[in-house]
Amino acid sequence: MRAIPLCLLSGLLALPVHASEVQDLLGRLAEAERQQSFQGTFIYERNGSFSSHAVWHKVEDGGQVRERLLQLDGPAQEVLKVDGQTQCVSGALVDQVSEGQTWPARHLDADQLSNWYDIRVVGQSRIADRSAVVLVLAPKDQHRYGFELHLDRETGLPLKSLLLNERGQLLERFQFTQLDVMTPEAEALQPSSRCRPVRIRPVDNLAEGSWRSDWLPPGFTLNMAQLRHEPSSDASVAYLMYGDGLARFSVFLEPLNGRVVEDARSQLGPTVAVSRRMSTEAGDVMVTVVGEIPLGTAERIALSMRAGASETGAPEQASQ
Repeated sequence: MRAIPLCLLSGLLALPVHASEVQDLLGRLAEAERQQSFQGTFIYERNGSFSSHAVWHKVEDGGQVRERLLQLDGPAQEVLKVDGQTQCVSGALVDQVSEGQTWPARHLDADQLSNWYDIRVVGQSRIADRSAVVLVLAPKDQHRYGFELHLDRETGLPLKSLLLNERGQLLERFQFTQLDVMTPEAEALQPSSRCRPVRIRPVDNLAEGSWRSDWLPPGFTLNMAQLRHEPSSDASVAYLMYGDGLARFSVFLEPLNGRVVEDARSQLGPTVAVSRRMSTEAGDVMVTVVGEIPLGTAERIALSMRAGASETGAPEQASQ
C-alpha cells in the first residue's frame, strides 16, 4: 500500500473524520464547478515549469457553464469552453487542448474511491487568503497517483491540487493565488480575436465488442467508446476512455494502412503516452495509451489491447 510521506504533510494536523464527512467534501467539490461562478488567477506547475493563468467561470441561467482561461506569461494562450466543450483556442494550445476537465471536480463517490484510495482529512490550510480543508487520497496500489486537495471551506472549490507519485514526488500543481467568487462580467468571458474556433471531429458510437483489454488496473472501467473520423483523411480512430472515479486514461487505436511507425513511450510530468504496433486480422493498428497514470501501468494496458470481444465478457483485473 502506498502512502503520502509524512514530510509532505508537515504542519498539518490529522483530524478525526467520518466517511460521511469525506463524502460531503467530495460532493461539494463535484458540485462547485457546476454551481459556483468565480474569477481569479492561478499557477500551474508541471515537470518543473511554472505558468500563471487567469480564469473566468460563469454558471449562467439554465445551468450552462461558460469558462475562459488566459495564460498570463510567455506566449499568449487562451481557451474558451462551454459546458466543458472547447469552443476556441489560441497559441500552442491549438494542438494541445484536451477534453479533460480544467478542475479536479467530477462526480466523486467516497464509497467507490475508498476501494482504491485511502481518503483522509489531514488538516487545514490557507490558500489565496481563504480557509481550506486538506484532503489526501493515497492510492492502495502502484497503478495510480496520489492527490492532495485543498478545498475552499466556503464554496468547495479546489484552491490547490497536488498530484504525487509513489515516492511522494510532485508531478503536477494547480494553485490559486487570487480568487473572487463574484460572477464575472460578460465582457470578460468573450474570447479575443486570436482565439481560433475548434473544429469538432465527427464521432460515432463504437460497436460493442470491437475492442477489449485483457488487463485493466483494479477499479478502472470503460466510460466511453467512440469512433472518430479524421476530416483530413478517410481514417477512423477508435477512442476508449477508462476511469476509476478519479483518475482517467484514454486508448486510441488507429489503423496504419501500410505505414511504418515505431513503438514509443514518453512522459511529461504526470502525463504518459505509450504507443505500440499491434497486428490484427484486418491489418496493423497503432495502440496509444495516454493518461496521468504510471508509465509501467500504461505499457501493460497497451500490451493488453485486443480486437474483438472477450471470451469471458470481462477483462482480467490486476491484483491489488
